[in-house]
Amino acid sequence: MLTQHLTRRSLVRRTGLLTAAVLAGLSGCTPANEGFADDSPVANEQGYISGAGVITQLAAQERGEPIELSGEYTTGEAFDLASWRGSPVVLNLWYAACPPCRTEAPALQSNYERFHDDGVQFLGLNVRDGVAAADAFSKTFNLTFPSMIDKDGRGVSALNNVLPPQAVPSTVVLDSLGRPAARVVGAVSDSTLKALLTDVLNESP
Repeated sequence: MLTQHLTRRSLVRRTGLLTAAVLAGLSGCTPANEGFADDSPVANEQGYISGAGVITQLAAQERGEPIELSGEYTTGEAFDLASWRGSPVVLNLWYAACPPCRTEAPALQSNYERFHDDGVQFLGLNVRDGVAAADAFSKTFNLTFPSMIDKDGRGVSALNNVLPPQAVPSTVVLDSLGRPAARVVGAVSDSTLKALLTDVLNESP
């Protein structure tokens, strides 16, 4: 659980990589006794968050415990986040009929291609669809990173101390120890995800 005691200032760290345009979207209203705020945008009646994503970062000493999650890709191949320790991980919550999920899909794919050779792992968590619909979405948007079907809520439950309820789309960046380093509640842009991943890759081991 993310139970670190934080100050308002400590939640969002300005870095040279996050430009002023990106920083304008950073969340600065996290309560002092929680790692991530629950006052981010929530899903509308259609079940998705519209508008630009709200970005929050945590300093390394404030990230709490690693995220534990295992399951199967839509291909049936098994995975375990614990086996990815040593590399950053991107977790993205989505479903096929979510318009912002369609908007952000190219940004996710471009960063997967950009950082895959650096060992960064990507995993989509599809919260509504079956395998056929999820795979059709990936084919439509040329997504080559894997997804799991999360209709039973295992993945969402693993992130319940990181994300507000029904926060789709959302993207969580884990550091090389598997701890939540940043989140974007709402659609993520190419430049934002690039900056967040560059930050965690540049951290000392």
